[in-house]
Amino acid sequence: MLQGFVPRYSATVYQRLVDRGAILIGKTNMDQFGMGSGTVDSIFGPTKNNWSDQFNDHGFRIAGGSSGGSAVAVASGICFAALGSDTGGSTRNPASYCGVVGFKPTYGLLSRHGLIPLVNSMDVPGILTRNIEDCVTMMNAVAGSDEKDSTTVTKPYDCLQLPEAHAISLKGLKVGIPVEYHCEGLTDEVLKTWKKVADMLEEGGATVKNVSLPYTSASIFVYSILNQCEVASNMARYDGIEYGHRSDENASTEQLYAKTRAEGFNGVVKNRILGGNFFLLRKNYKKYFQKALQVRRLLAEDFERAFRVVDILLTPTTLSEAPTFEEFCQSNNRDQCAVQDFCTQPANMGGIPALSLPIRLSKRGLPISLQLMGPSFSEQQLFQVARWIEKEVGFVGKV
Repeated sequence: MLQGFVPRYSATVYQRLVDRGAILIGKTNMDQFGMGSGTVDSIFGPTKNNWSDQFNDHGFRIAGGSSGGSAVAVASGICFAALGSDTGGSTRNPASYCGVVGFKPTYGLLSRHGLIPLVNSMDVPGILTRNIEDCVTMMNAVAGSDEKDSTTVTKPYDCLQLPEAHAISLKGLKVGIPVEYHCEGLTDEVLKTWKKVADMLEEGGATVKNVSLPYTSASIFVYSILNQCEVASNMARYDGIEYGHRSDENASTEQLYAKTRAEGFNGVVKNRILGGNFFLLRKNYKKYFQKALQVRRLLAEDFERAFRVVDILLTPTTLSEAPTFEEFCQSNNRDQCAVQDFCTQPANMGGIPALSLPIRLSKRGLPISLQLMGPSFSEQQLFQVARWIEKEVGFVGKV
């Protein structure tokens, strides 16, 4: 749909990097309009995970998505850092599969100006780097209020100061383990890694306890409904009139709209538009959309209650190591997103910061990562704990 389109302005996060001396070396591959969790639904073809032991046919490992191109660019050493978009885990998911740090900030801390909207109420620019220190450097360069985005916080941004790893103390830190994240599909290796890091934090002086987020089981269904509803609205702007692909249909304006969208959108985007319009029908609005908003509020309250008794949450990022392309394609996009985004999308619906950190390699030599989540604007604490874990596990990336 936007092939060959050159925007007339730069996104705020990119412009701030340029203003601070950064060099853009290129744009990266992703699922069309960010709708996917494997970076396999792109007009440029799938992105191959650089941890794959083979790159031919369908045996390569997926990079995760939707910002898989950015994750592979960082993991392979092509660049210092990369930007992605994170609506339901699209930065943290590929970060987990590619063995890099993936960070989703508090909603409103980074400007969305210039970020093509998928789900306005959940979208945030994400950051991918090889270590925590680099992630903080990127965060300090791009964060802060933006007059071009009314959803950014107006409070002045104070740059994060990250202490040396050896100077970080976990004494008094309360870590929560959400019991609902011990779900179907969680592999033994990810579970063992989760338990190992929980024990490591406890040995380091933190208090680790189980907490409950009862609406987690409903979150993926709520996310799916709200996602499709906002997609139906946001994709309406691509009609072939103002910008982007335009069909050569001349019979009527209605035919021009229809053919342009039929040619420009892939099957995944079309399905989400259809689903969203169904949920937004007058007869379905209260039953689906309004009900989903109510459950989203309950999910946010789950987090609020949890953070009254703990400081951060420790969960898996993904339920397994990176699957092969062949394994991934055995299920459709909707089903894969339900599995791949299970642990990541609740943070987007709650608007809280979340970070994926590589921990160790699986028996197959593939990265296994865990996720840290904290209350809104707790980035300082989140990065400190992540840096402490980073030092303890000593994960070495593949460059």
